[in-house]
Amino acid sequence: MTGSPLLELRNVVKRFGPHTVLDGVNLQLGCGEALAAIGPSGTGKSTILRIVSGLLSPDAGEVWFDDASPIRLGMVFQNAALFDSLTVAENVGFALFEHSRLRRRQILSLVREKLALVGLPDIGDRYPAELSGGMRKRVSLARAILEDPSQTQTGRRILLYDEPTAGLDPVASTVIEDLIRSLKDGGRACDSYIIVTHQDSTIRRTADRVAMLYAGQVQWDGPVAEIDRTDNPYVRQFFSGSLTGPIRVPTAGD
Repeated sequence: MTGSPLLELRNVVKRFGPHTVLDGVNLQLGCGEALAAIGPSGTGKSTILRIVSGLLSPDAGEVWFDDASPIRLGMVFQNAALFDSLTVAENVGFALFEHSRLRRRQILSLVREKLALVGLPDIGDRYPAELSGGMRKRVSLARAILEDPSQTQTGRRILLYDEPTAGLDPVASTVIEDLIRSLKDGGRACDSYIIVTHQDSTIRRTADRVAMLYAGQVQWDGPVAEIDRTDNPYVRQFFSGSLTGPIRVPTAGD
């Protein structure tokens, strides 16, 4: 990373009861970066996203944003988090319907624009139950990138993705991965993003840099190109799927 970070976690600690999920995490995200947070289940990857977005507060440490560049955040949840009783258009435009002064026709026009951007034109009148898993993920993404044009939009935009390809078949995953990349590299939706994932293809296709989490800390941080060359034992075990190494294998008694 070059220049000042847009976002930085400084010695962040988060506990849930007696369990320490994050134990002094230090992490940076620069402008234009695509960062993948990886690691076994339960290592605090999604917790980081929730702390960055303000849904959770750290027990210690701080989350720092670049003062010189106001930050706007959007989040894509793992399960898409769509309202079953609302149409696709109503889901995508939910925040504007509830909190803006825009007229309904203005909001629906913006919704159509974002749905087209994620490759789903003309489905605004459908309901989530009528969509495939991959389509629901794209609707969730359209919602995350929809902003109120009546408000002055300055600064940088960061998107947070929580397991965006989980549960999808390889073809649907590729569609989502390419979409995530294009929305940043084309400058159409965000300047930088953090993506939480454990899927090999998603890591390699969407990320520039990887942060490997285990035991509440970042055990390795480096470029995607170094994944297959590093001798870091955590990275080696994670990508090989080996039962031997520093990553503890859960047992029946856990």
